[in-house]
Amino acid sequence: MLQSLASNSCVRLIQSHKSTWYFVSLVLGYVLYLVFGAVVFSSVELPYEDLLRQDLRNIKKQFLQENECLSEDRLERFLKKALDASNYGVSILNNASDNWNWDFTSALFFASTVLSTTGYGHTAPLSSGGKAFCIIYSVIGIPFTLLFLTAVVQRIMVFSTRRPIMYFHRRWGMSKPLVAIVHATVLATTAVCCFFLIPAAIFSALEDNWNFLESFYFCFISLSTIGLGDYVPGEATNQKFRELYKVGITVYLILGLIVMLVVLETFCELQQLKQLRKIFYLKKDKPQDRLAILEHDHLSFTTVSNRATVYTEGKTQPFVSVPSLVSPNDDPMIQ
Repeated sequence: MLQSLASNSCVRLIQSHKSTWYFVSLVLGYVLYLVFGAVVFSSVELPYEDLLRQDLRNIKKQFLQENECLSEDRLERFLKKALDASNYGVSILNNASDNWNWDFTSALFFASTVLSTTGYGHTAPLSSGGKAFCIIYSVIGIPFTLLFLTAVVQRIMVFSTRRPIMYFHRRWGMSKPLVAIVHATVLATTAVCCFFLIPAAIFSALEDNWNFLESFYFCFISLSTIGLGDYVPGEATNQKFRELYKVGITVYLILGLIVMLVVLETFCELQQLKQLRKIFYLKKDKPQDRLAILEHDHLSFTTVSNRATVYTEGKTQPFVSVPSLVSPNDDPMIQ
């Protein structure tokens, strides 16, 4: 008997806090997914890092043996200077001296990566004034970019998603959820082809050291606003039409980001995903002021009805007249 009561109480407790349990499971699943990613990345990348470290040590040791007049401390200072400059996008190599990081087209590309929060990190402000301006520019520009993207995506959604779904739903009598799923699948496939596969083939042809996988990797990292910065187009030595190439990449990133947001918004409007999201949300309780308004409305309606009944019992008239109010305090709705 006690066991059945305990089990029933546990079932009632779980059912009454169902969204909380779903939310806890979501948090645990996310933490486990983070741990899973860390384990996979560590197991895959750590051996390559170890090999690279060993190669660098061997090259450094061989260089010191061939140049006995150069001490290890001087070499360390030189390498540190070169690496610090490389972190800011400045290279000491002779074949890279013609590529400027802060000409107009490169600065335009940098501004687009800042406002879109992609942030490749291959170029960063060198001066204190540039760093201060970057902070002010981002504080104003990132919300402005969000407003711009929201307005553009909202207008595109009307013509690319909502009207086609309603057209097929009304014209062909198809189920609206089914039409929405098919439309989202077609839209996502088109976006992948036009903004991932085709640009990846173009980048692999224009960039000498990129294969198709690396080009596709750059497209995904860029349009998902991850922006690792390990692959940045237009940075190769003797790049033909480098200025025009940088402008084209900037336009591609902006358009691709808009298309990605349209696809994500289309999937978010699917009825199945809406139902999935609701199980993790807190249920909205009716506010106390709303309940009070409903109670006042009910009482006011009852009072007016009673007055009208009394009035019509004394006088037989085809219409019910509401008593005139002497002051605002006499109004039961206000009370």
